[in-house]
Amino acid sequence: MFWVNGKPTNSIPVTDRSFQYGDGCFTTMLTRKGEIQHWSLHVERMEACLTQLEISSPNWESVLTMLEQAALPDEKAGLKLHISRGDGGRGYSPALVDSPNITVGQFSFPNHYETIQSQGIELGVCEKRLGHSPMLAGHKHNNRLEQILLKSEMDKNGFLDGLTLDIEDNVVETTMANIFWKKNKKWYTPALDKAGVSGVMRKLVLSKLSSKGLEVESGQFKLHQALEAEELFITNSILTVAPVTKIGNQCFQIGQMTRSIQEYFTS
Repeated sequence: MFWVNGKPTNSIPVTDRSFQYGDGCFTTMLTRKGEIQHWSLHVERMEACLTQLEISSPNWESVLTMLEQAALPDEKAGLKLHISRGDGGRGYSPALVDSPNITVGQFSFPNHYETIQSQGIELGVCEKRLGHSPMLAGHKHNNRLEQILLKSEMDKNGFLDGLTLDIEDNVVETTMANIFWKKNKKWYTPALDKAGVSGVMRKLVLSKLSSKGLEVESGQFKLHQALEAEELFITNSILTVAPVTKIGNQCFQIGQMTRSIQEYFTS
């Protein structure tokens, strides 16, 4: 079931600029018994992207009402909030478009995520590379063509997810999540100033690691540095935290800190 600007519908005009140009942004949210998790952080990330795209912000109280009406009552489920610049305009120019379209969708919690959380996930390594886009890096804008191609590559190779590198062979993220790893009591996660998406759960995990007094470095790292890790995990808002047990042919143990962080965000 979908809602567009608060009205139940399964259609949107073909003149919508998200369809025409990928002109907008989105976020996905975990719900627990109908309650949205970390709503303020999702607003924060959407505001940052809307500001960068120069799209006017909606009335967030109205958006929250739409989302709460759409939320499933399940123990765990999900919501997707999608905002496009709106309808019309000739060519790329957004000059005559001033009324964003707000789309809300609901979905059930993916059954296989429970298995991933308990048993971990095996990652492939994508051959295709992410380009650099510093103007949009970190934001979850509506043009996800690179991610589609990378996910397609992993589908063909029999992996649910894969580690993605950029055109300088730096680790960025996975096709669906951010990544963290530990070596010698220090945690690492890729910087997202040239490519990738900065997730809400990534921000929460960074805060949690810091609160525990653990050193965390965000920077540019090569594949071999991730493969030398003592433990790794991935994060996104729906999956929360899941251990990585294998990258390519390299196996990893599920670490105690990974389980501790995971328990904190899933309990």
